[in-house]
Amino acid sequence: MIPNRAMALAAAILLPAILLSTMAAAAHSPDPVLAGVLYAQNQSVHYRWKTGEAPPAAMQTAINAAAADVTRSRLSRTATFVADALGTSWINYGLNVACGVNGIACFSRVNAPNSFTMSFREQGHVFDWGVLRWCQLTANAPDGCYDAENIALDEFGHVEILGHHVNFVDDADYLDAVVQTLSHAKPKAGWNGHSFARCDVASLQRKYDVIAWTTKYSTCLDLQTHAGIAASSTYLSYGGSVKFTVALTVVDLAEYERLGGNPISSRTVVLQRRPIGGVWATVATMPAGTSAGSYVYTATSQIVTADWRAVFSKPAGEGLRGAVSPTITVSVSTCRTLPCPLSGGAPQ
Repeated sequence: MIPNRAMALAAAILLPAILLSTMAAAAHSPDPVLAGVLYAQNQSVHYRWKTGEAPPAAMQTAINAAAADVTRSRLSRTATFVADALGTSWINYGLNVACGVNGIACFSRVNAPNSFTMSFREQGHVFDWGVLRWCQLTANAPDGCYDAENIALDEFGHVEILGHHVNFVDDADYLDAVVQTLSHAKPKAGWNGHSFARCDVASLQRKYDVIAWTTKYSTCLDLQTHAGIAASSTYLSYGGSVKFTVALTVVDLAEYERLGGNPISSRTVVLQRRPIGGVWATVATMPAGTSAGSYVYTATSQIVTADWRAVFSKPAGEGLRGAVSPTITVSVSTCRTLPCPLSGGAPQ
């Protein structure tokens, strides 16, 4: 991680060259990703302090908090990180770091998925832009210090697979990501971010998948969805009932990586009916079915020949597009036993 006051010099970190993700890297797009191997889904990666180079106690607390931030905010099946004296990965602090001339912290994931390394410059390190101060090691965390928890979360993001977010020229979208080329010192926006932001999460979800089919998709994504519909019968006797089943999924496109084809559960899907020659009207919100991403509804009254469809509207605060199912026409035989009810009217 390079401080924001440094000139635009790349930190010399121990990793292969950045490989852009399958979607073009741009502001408000998912973070680019690094070359290399992914961790297993939900892999527990244990780290220790490097012998003789352990961070000060306050830094250890901040780094451990960042590891907990990963678990809390990942919204995906990424690896999680656990402090363990016997861990195969190590974290160090001090003079013996290979972070490049302007790097205040750095990492290596060349041995993923087996291990990683992470390093933090020592308090008081002199750069050409000034003296490094860690907020956790400085009385009252003065302006100009760097929050070790924020920087460690950035480095854990790199360890997972994330590259640096690509911002607008004016940094107006800086808060869309924690994993940044240039870190912000206190009190500049984002200096103490302790959760992966939406464009970090977007790439983590694409690479590792969502935690559950009910997990919300990052708003830094824009995923097409598909609503398939089936009816228990398309030809009914008068007075019969029909059960509709809808399968809501993410469209299976290669650029969506692990998200393609996912069932989408616990959303709002409505069933609509249109009398032949009429207009669409909502019949009901469909309850969840027994399988992931399914929604069901049984229409039992005033069933006449009509078209039916399911509608999933784009949800607020989520990176999914809406979808409208194909139309199914259900034909119903006419009433043959008097007295017959008037046709038409709102379905129930």
